[in-house]
Amino acid sequence: MTTDTKAIQILLVEDNPADILLTEEAFSEAHFPHHLHFAKDGVEALGFLRREGQYAGSPVPDVILLDLNMPRMSGLELLDVLKADDALRNIPVVVLTTSRAESDIWRSYNLHANAYIPKPVTIAEFVDVIKSFENFWFSIVALSPKQRP
Repeated sequence: MTTDTKAIQILLVEDNPADILLTEEAFSEAHFPHHLHFAKDGVEALGFLRREGQYAGSPVPDVILLDLNMPRMSGLELLDVLKADDALRNIPVVVLTTSRAESDIWRSYNLHANAYIPKPVTIAEFVDVIKSFENFWFSIVALSPKQRP
């Protein structure tokens, strides 16, 4: 997949409006073709990923950015469901969270997260992280071809 021919589909699973705005700002400054989709918790993310109800026409994301601390279904619970689902397990999941707890890092990787990124504090640091994310995930890594239902 090349970023110059097709926009990258990114699903951000995040419940904090301030962090959503910060992520949007960082991606707008990263300047690569993308579509950022949102889910406020794991339950909503599953609806999006399984194309249920209002999400019937949703695209299959190229990557999922996942916060850990959310209501209804936490990021770790969602990660466990995703990696056990044959139709969803190949979508890369990058944990993007405020938690720097070793137990959260260990559990995320044990549940097959593809990366764990602690959220930076400043906007400038956050933009740098997103630019690095873009370079690594969309310029260096070969993503798994999408399997559409």
